[in-house]
Amino acid sequence: MPSQYILALDQGTTSSRSILFNQRGDIVSLAQKEFAQIYPLPGWVEHDAEEIWSSQISTMAEVLAKSGINIRQIAGIGITNQRETTVLWSRKTGRPVYNAIVWQDRRTASYCDELTRAGHSSMIRNKTGLVIDAYFSATKIKWILDQIPEAEELAQEGELAFGTIDTWLIWNLTKGRVHVTDVSNASRTMLFNIHTQQWDQELLELFSIPSSILPEVKSSSEVYGLTGSLVEGSDIPIAGIAGDQQAALFGQMCIEPGMVKNTYGTGCFMLMNTGSHAFASNNNLLTTIAWRIGNETHYALEGSVFIAGAAVQWLRDGLGIINSSGEIENLIADTPDSEGVYMVPAFAGLGAPYWNSHTRGSIFGLTRGSTAAHIAKAVLDSIAFQTHDVLKSMEADTGISIAELRVDGGGTVNDRLMQFQSDILNTPVVRPKITETTALGAAYLAGLAVGYWPDINSIRQQWQLDKKFKPSMDREDRDQLLQGWDKAVRAAIAWAQDLPPAP
Repeated sequence: MPSQYILALDQGTTSSRSILFNQRGDIVSLAQKEFAQIYPLPGWVEHDAEEIWSSQISTMAEVLAKSGINIRQIAGIGITNQRETTVLWSRKTGRPVYNAIVWQDRRTASYCDELTRAGHSSMIRNKTGLVIDAYFSATKIKWILDQIPEAEELAQEGELAFGTIDTWLIWNLTKGRVHVTDVSNASRTMLFNIHTQQWDQELLELFSIPSSILPEVKSSSEVYGLTGSLVEGSDIPIAGIAGDQQAALFGQMCIEPGMVKNTYGTGCFMLMNTGSHAFASNNNLLTTIAWRIGNETHYALEGSVFIAGAAVQWLRDGLGIINSSGEIENLIADTPDSEGVYMVPAFAGLGAPYWNSHTRGSIFGLTRGSTAAHIAKAVLDSIAFQTHDVLKSMEADTGISIAELRVDGGGTVNDRLMQFQSDILNTPVVRPKITETTALGAAYLAGLAVGYWPDINSIRQQWQLDKKFKPSMDREDRDQLLQGWDKAVRAAIAWAQDLPPAP
């Protein structure tokens, strides 16, 4: 009998990827395709949802061609996706009524301020575990319904569908037969009660969103549908879904309460597994659903940093001081520190623990002697500083002193960054051999549903250490650096505030 494999579809913010895993959890083949980032106005970020679909399906074809396996050898498909990004489309035609509004988009920030002033924060926080912010899907859905006449007309006819990217992909994979999401993605919409695990009628009424547009909410590991109509004779089960950060938590095997991972991608996302207990944060972290397998739900505390690797991309695309992201290590090779330069990369506002939509990117501490290398080092340092702020908030919320930080994502290949991260946290940073943990988590969830892996314990044994970074910085130096970072953040926030005119 031919070998079987699990196919993970990893639909990210800047690219779509397909990764084929074998039973040992090893990568057999990988294909990736970037797609366009659309910036219609300052603070607005969009994607062409049809381009997302075409890029994803093309990587599926490529990964199969590269591996040389037959599509019938795919035991199941797992999907992980950029979260909160919002697509509305016609059930009749399958065509989007507007571009996908990306999680980074800030166009609804003022409306979020209105909701806060109107006193809705506590109700939303208690039901969803989220703070009121333009980051989440609800205000994006409302904007499309309010601004796009076709969307409103289709909604009145019951012919409009909403989905985060997982839902959009499954709709297309099944040619419109299946309209579902999982609890991890639903919990990021600001419309889902994470305690009852149902769409919440009070929230739908607050945002004037009809329930008819919503997908059915399922667990994170079950068979949702088959791809039979996509490829003739190949009824491949789509059997796992998790938002990218929850998938990474699972792929890192952070399956016990108190275990923490941080993903270094476009943004930086730290999650702590809190088991069956949904901690309410006192430090502006989010309470979210990590996954549901069978009848067991795991919750997580999350700190979301909006800009991490995207700041390195800005060095490349905005300033032009590097030609590729990988060049940053060479640029700073002879630069032991930033010499007092601090970068606050608030290009899309500040996420946890600040949640300030209006802050903008800022650089402080420049002198005549500052160079491109100092700015580049400050950009890398900012990723570690933001992660520090989130981790310390988690420790304060839970009373748990974090023993180690498991890391994954593209940024972890940079040893300088990982060592600085360990130094600033004064905590060991642990990098696994397979850093594609987001896709791996989706593969594991799908594989469990179809019996490819018998249970979680068999998967747990596959996690392997690549490198452990241990803190080596003096406390005095660490404290001085963190004080400078705190000043820079407070200055950036102050700059964004409305000030009275000068006399």
